[in-house]
Amino acid sequence: MSHPTAYSLPTAEEIEAVKTLLTEAGHLRESSRIAYLGLLDPPRGTAGDAVADRRFRVFALDVAGEAPFDATVNPGTRAVESVVVLDTAETGELPVMEEEFAAVEEVLAEDDEWKAAIAKRGLDLEKVRVAPLSAGFYDYPEERGTRMLRGLAFYQEHETDSAWAHPIDGLVAYVDVAARKATRILDFDVVPVPAEHGNYTDPSLTGELRTTQKPISITQPEGPSFDVTGGNHVEWEHWSLDIGFDMREGLVLHNIAFDDKAPDGGTRRRKILNRASIAEMVVPYGDPSPVRNWQNYFDTGEYMIGSCANSLELGCDCLGEITYFSPVISDNFGNARTIHNGICMHEEDASILAKHSDLWSGIDYTRRNRRLVISFFTTVGNYDYGFYWYLYLDGTIEFEAKATGIVFTSAQPEAGADGEPYPYSSEMAPGLGAPFHQHLFGARLDFALDDGPSRVVEEEAVRVPMGENNPRGNAFTRKHTVLARESEAIRQTKMEAGRTWIVQNPGSTNRLGSPVGYKLMPEGHPTLLADPESSVAKRASFTQNALWVTQYAEEERYPTGDFVNQHSGGAGLPSWIAADRSLDGKDLVLWHTFGLTHYPRVEDWPIMPVDTAGFTLRPDGFFDRSPVLDVPAPTPGACHTETGCH
Repeated sequence: MSHPTAYSLPTAEEIEAVKTLLTEAGHLRESSRIAYLGLLDPPRGTAGDAVADRRFRVFALDVAGEAPFDATVNPGTRAVESVVVLDTAETGELPVMEEEFAAVEEVLAEDDEWKAAIAKRGLDLEKVRVAPLSAGFYDYPEERGTRMLRGLAFYQEHETDSAWAHPIDGLVAYVDVAARKATRILDFDVVPVPAEHGNYTDPSLTGELRTTQKPISITQPEGPSFDVTGGNHVEWEHWSLDIGFDMREGLVLHNIAFDDKAPDGGTRRRKILNRASIAEMVVPYGDPSPVRNWQNYFDTGEYMIGSCANSLELGCDCLGEITYFSPVISDNFGNARTIHNGICMHEEDASILAKHSDLWSGIDYTRRNRRLVISFFTTVGNYDYGFYWYLYLDGTIEFEAKATGIVFTSAQPEAGADGEPYPYSSEMAPGLGAPFHQHLFGARLDFALDDGPSRVVEEEAVRVPMGENNPRGNAFTRKHTVLARESEAIRQTKMEAGRTWIVQNPGSTNRLGSPVGYKLMPEGHPTLLADPESSVAKRASFTQNALWVTQYAEEERYPTGDFVNQHSGGAGLPSWIAADRSLDGKDLVLWHTFGLTHYPRVEDWPIMPVDTAGFTLRPDGFFDRSPVLDVPAPTPGACHTETGCH
């Protein structure tokens, strides 16, 4: 088989070879299922164009009851390098598989207790849809070592009806999807099913569609400014990187570097990040109702957001001169599956880059900014998420998560005796509620400024009190604190002090003699709001702090550990930092938690306009001077004036 380079996207040929090797070795059989198959990162320091052994990691289970395993396979050398048999009662279960989504509804449709509960409500069983929801961990002895999902029901009046508008409240089912049986039906109360439909394309809601919008045409007659070589290596406006994709994390960026002027007048390629991804995402719900107090979903570790990626459409999902990538992943049977147009890349205008009209020199200076956009969209149940990485001309890197889709609904309880509304959900329509919840993301940022080791410096604004050295009280300064050990680098945001974190390479200095650096600028929204002793807090420990920093270790891949599904907690970051390794002058990984706290609005129903959360990485002493002095003035044709822009 052909041998891709170190950072090439996985190929169908490789995936099929992995399956074949495991089958020939007797590890896969007809009853086997692949819960995860992904390309492991090459050893640190591997060049992007190097031909290297490419190793794949595989999580497999057996629907006939054989023990699941975690394997490493090298299709290039045709070797099964390791197979670790798992005791899921201790490790946690493998991720939820696609075939298990339908199993919950199918099992319940045959369960007498469930059928009786539906009949008691006067509902047609054939119109009942059941959401397959990860079970979490609540230390039920009977659930250890089993593959559990929980089910909440909704009513679908007709084929195109939005069932989310009609939650069947007061009812929850526990289903063992491996044994294909309901283990518990909890029927708390018969609650009226909200009747008003939520069909967001129905003319009764849309009214007459607008006719006022004039076309916006984005054209690049000479094509885009970027080049793609080797299938996934990108060069754009001094930037270079390799685009990766994983069925767990989705979009992964490797070898992010910027071409800068060297002291001798030439050009040097300067590494910024070895790797950047969103390594975990969790949606914890805040309604203590017995029907929903267990709700929290790890969309990355439990549901494999990369495997749920959409095929994007020109003019709808992406607008302009678009380049698409179609990543190849494994399905649950180990067969290669191509996500057609799963990744979208384009460049777009980003307003003003720099501007000044000088009183003394008479120079009027304007430069336009632009950015390279690399994105994908994924659908997990009711929510849809866009993951957008932005690279700017001035060396800035941004990430933006876009949340849209349909809020998870419930029946809205009546107001209390004091007239106050139910405190844990919003009323979206008559009798229809949407519980408060959060969308919390965990970024993994593997820094390598100028290919060297790093340290992290916390920066805070400091108000200086009036006194002898500050007689008018106008002074303020800043404080820098080196986070020298992992125990010191567990940090929260502090908006009143403008707290940020600067990653520096002390071994590489700018022309003023200061260490080169990049600054992580958080948005400062709340991290996890659940009680620190709650199940979700223990399982999603990364969400309790905005920043964690660890010394790089190849096996430390996900902030929640390898196996999230039904895991009791404590894996990942808490276990790693117990060693309290040194961080000063080491190869470092920053883990940044950010996200949205969602108190659903009436305007979020029946389909939610995009809400966003993210962070920014800005050069902070990385360059010797502004890196955009070579950006040309806008062309006259772009200014719609006779004289153009100066």
